[in-house]
Parts: sequence; structure tokens; C-alpha cells
Amino acid sequence: MADYGSTDVPEISAEWYRDIVDAAAGSPDPVRWFVGHATEGVILLLGALLVVAALRRLTGGPHDRALALVAPLPTLLAYASSEWLKTVVDEDRPCRTVGRAIIAGTCPPPGDWSFPSNHATLAGALAITTLLLSRRLGLVALPLAVLAAFSRVFVGVHYPHDVAAGLLLGALVAVVATPLLARPTAEALRRRTDARRPVPDLASRPRP
Repeated sequence: MADYGSTDVPEISAEWYRDIVDAAAGSPDPVRWFVGHATEGVILLLGALLVVAALRRLTGGPHDRALALVAPLPTLLAYASSEWLKTVVDEDRPCRTVGRAIIAGTCPPPGDWSFPSNHATLAGALAITTLLLSRRLGLVALPLAVLAAFSRVFVGVHYPHDVAAGLLLGALVAVVATPLLARPTAEALRRRTDARRPVPDLASRPRP
């Protein structure tokens, strides 16, 4: 372990951070521009994939519609979990402790903790939720989530273990929360459908 700020950081993660940031500093300008702007764009794209996957489920039965309705919630829960973990771990940003030039422009201010990465958490949750709704779209979302996570190390604002933990956290919350939330929602939709079915008028039936 290496002591960077208030938290011990795995030495291998610090070494990888230095190698990646040094490679980023020496990369061509178009590459730096692309990766520097990739995170927000990829998160938006992942959100769009989730919306498409959810809309396709709306035409199905109660379970499919329930999955579509609860689709945004795992990402919100994952983000809240990430924010809570940040206040528990209090890991300082590598751009303030390792001493490398970064291409992100400015380092986040003190108190904006590094572990886990919020962007990676969002990416992981969006990708896995999309996969649970649509395998085809999910297989597109997974590599995009990895790209979003890697970009946070490339620009110099996170250690590799920050983004790995964020991806895993987002994926775990999505895997656990999606079926848990969808099950009671599907049951409520079934009850609502049953309540709307017309009741047969037994009195109007001809007697045998």
C-alpha cells in the first residue's frame, strides 16, 4: 500500500495510474480530445440505450412492463451508494497526490473524493440494467461502460481501482435491485389488469 492523502492506495493502482496518465500526456491531440470528452457522451449514450431497451419492454406482459418502469431506479440507487461510499472512504484524488500532469484541465476540488468513481458507477449500472432488459443492446452497452470508466483514469482524475470499484458497484446494484423492484411492480400491474376485466353478467345468461 502507498499512502496518498487520507487513505492507503494499492501500489499497483498508483503505478498503473502513473503509466496511463504519462501515456495520455504523450498521446496525439485528437486522442486526448476524444477521451477527454468521452465520459459524458458515453454516459448519455448508455442512458439512451437503456431508454430504447425499456421502450421495447413496454409492449410486453406485466413482467416486461415492470422491468421498463423500474429501469431508471437501479442507476439512481447505485449513484446514491457511490456518494455514500465516498464519504466513508475519503480517498483523495490522484491528481492532487501523485504529482502528474493531467489532461482533464483542472483537478476536482478538495472534498470531492475519488473512491469509487461516480461516472464508472453510473456506467456499470446503466450497462447491466440495459443487459437485463435487452441482451443485444446490453452487449453494446458493456464495452461503452468500460470506455467511460477508463476515460476517468486517462484524464487523470481517478485511480484504476476507483473505476473498477465503480463498475462493480453499479453492476451489483443493477443485478440485485432490478428484479427486486420489478417483482412487486409486475404483481401490481397484474392486479390492475385483473381489476379492469369485465365481470360476466350471470343473471343475463339463459337458463338451461
